[in-house]
Amino acid sequence: MKIDNITLSFQNKIVLRNIEIEIKPSEFVFLIWYSWEWKTTLIRSLIWDKKPEKGDIILDNGWFLYRNLNEDLLLSYRRSIGVIYQDYKLLESKKVYENVAFAMEVCWYSDKIIKKKVPETLDQVWLLINKDKFVYELSGWEKQRISIARALVNNPSIIIWDEPTWNLDPVTTKEIMGILKELNDEWKTIIIATHDQNIVNTMKKRVITFKDKEIFSDIKNWKYNLD
Repeated sequence: MKIDNITLSFQNKIVLRNIEIEIKPSEFVFLIWYSWEWKTTLIRSLIWDKKPEKGDIILDNGWFLYRNLNEDLLLSYRRSIGVIYQDYKLLESKKVYENVAFAMEVCWYSDKIIKKKVPETLDQVWLLINKDKFVYELSGWEKQRISIARALVNNPSIIIWDEPTWNLDPVTTKEIMGILKELNDEWKTIIIATHDQNIVNTMKKRVITFKDKEIFSDIKNWKYNLD
């Protein structure tokens, strides 16, 4: 994936300008920032939810996400990318199974495949026993695991995770870091937006820092640094 000279706005105000980033397959990247406004806007642009003012997202197959967009490309892209949001974005009135199945339904998978993949994925995140519970019955960490399952169920090659350790205790944070490492070991590309210094400093991956609407630094095996 290459972020190709994009400029993005938020509420009619430019928040990122002329951004160039290349993220190679199976790479692990942290995104950190001085201002929160760019974060949601950039993530939305990566998942085809926010068209840049200029520039584009070039996919690994050479296609331009916005310029070449058609129904087949969008379906393929949705299947290749998994997103875990800070606020989970779950369907509170639905059951755990239904929330995860929904991620496959919007990608037009058959009922047969859905019935096979959803239980497998719920078991992977230790939630199979809760598959018939409603979301509102679960704890915050359990809700996050539903979000993880929903992101993984289509077996995407790219995982985008917004604030994975937000509001979590140290033990759960350690579990999250283990999940991230495991996913990356499976050759998945990991893109993390976070303000958690501990997770960045512990994992020592590529860190891209944004400041004044531009990239301030882009360093491999780096730490959390806003100075």
